Amino acid sequence: MRILSNMLAFSIFIISLGVILYVFLPKLEGSLLLQSFQKKDVPMPTMLHPKVEEYKNNLIASSKERGIDIVITEGHRSMERQNELYDRGRSTDGDIVTYAEGGESYHNYGLAIDFALRLENGNVVWDMNRDGNGNGEADWLEVVSLAKDMGFEWGGDFSNFKDYPHFQMDFGLSIRELQFGKRPKVDQYAEK
Repeated sequence: MRILSNMLAFSIFIISLGVILYVFLPKLEGSLLLQSFQKKDVPMPTMLHPKVEEYKNNLIASSKERGIDIVITEGHRSMERQNELYDRGRSTDGDIVTYAEGGESYHNYGLAIDFALRLENGNVVWDMNRDGNGNGEADWLEVVSLAKDMGFEWGGDFSNFKDYPHFQMDFGLSIRELQFGKRPKVDQYAEK
């Protein structure tokens, strides 16, 4: 009997909640609470955010001053390019290089870059131990330190998938918020 009573009370609660939502939800439509759950039809960026572009250029110049030549191997990435990379090691040949499908990467929103080291002969390498400038410190980690000082987050610090060539500036926005149409303002910048 007690189980039946609890089930009846729960059913009444659910019905009451439904009625409250039905009555009050239309009144909340313009509220800030509800707006955060509504997907906005906002165009996808087609280039790096201006501040990310500025810091990318600063990173290249600062690295050069230390005798380290870097090349940006990826910046803004279209959804198609992201899906192409996601397919690697899954439906196409190659190793898995990302766990993010189109729309799930900060690259898609112009907020991320990937880098590599350029050798004197022009070859590009992803050698994290190379000390090309001969100062006793790995060039890769010197670049990481410079990037972090500028406000970039480093993919090597990620807890799940270590993405060592990756830097991003999320401006406090999650991928979900970006997917739902939020964008950093152009005048925003990373805190140093």
